Amino acid sequence: MHGHPPPPPGQDLAPAGDDRPQAGPHRGRERPRRHRWFAGSLGTQVVKVFDLVAARTGLRDHEAAAAGRGWTPATTATRPDDHKAYYPGATPISIRVTGDTSSGLLLGAQLVGRRGAEISKRVDTYATALFHGMDVDGISELDLSYTPPLGSPWDAVQIAAQAWMNEHHLDVQRCMVADLARSPS
Repeated sequence: MHGHPPPPPGQDLAPAGDDRPQAGPHRGRERPRRHRWFAGSLGTQVVKVFDLVAARTGLRDHEAAAAGRGWTPATTATRPDDHKAYYPGATPISIRVTGDTSSGLLLGAQLVGRRGAEISKRVDTYATALFHGMDVDGISELDLSYTPPLGSPWDAVQIAAQAWMNEHHLDVQRCMVADLARSPS
């Protein structure tokens, strides 16, 4: 396969985009065939209606209950701002997080906000967490970008996850279980 020539010595090349989508068919022809299976869809969707954007991924609580997996789903609704309130133009995002109260497993999320509130970016964060089987609490551990005009140190997706954890007291339950596991018998 032939690609772009390397940059001249002493110069860094910072492409504006990635060449993998264009080069993929060529690279695929040169590698031995590998069988890959589609991992499935989470049902991630986003739609713009006038100046609002609505998005969802995963399951809502009634869908999770009907899935027959033994989950005990619960949903928590929050309205964090899209960025720091002291910076002009902050708007609320309505976020609903659904998780399993037995295990803390993230099951789904729905978001509604203004067009400039990066709703599609934020639903993709939840979709990635779902794909990798993360707990709701794990969302708080993510290292997400931050600058006052565009976000907060705790992003709206993390604030919503923390609200779910607080409402369902899973952080307290996990600490108690960890303490019991550490105590001598």
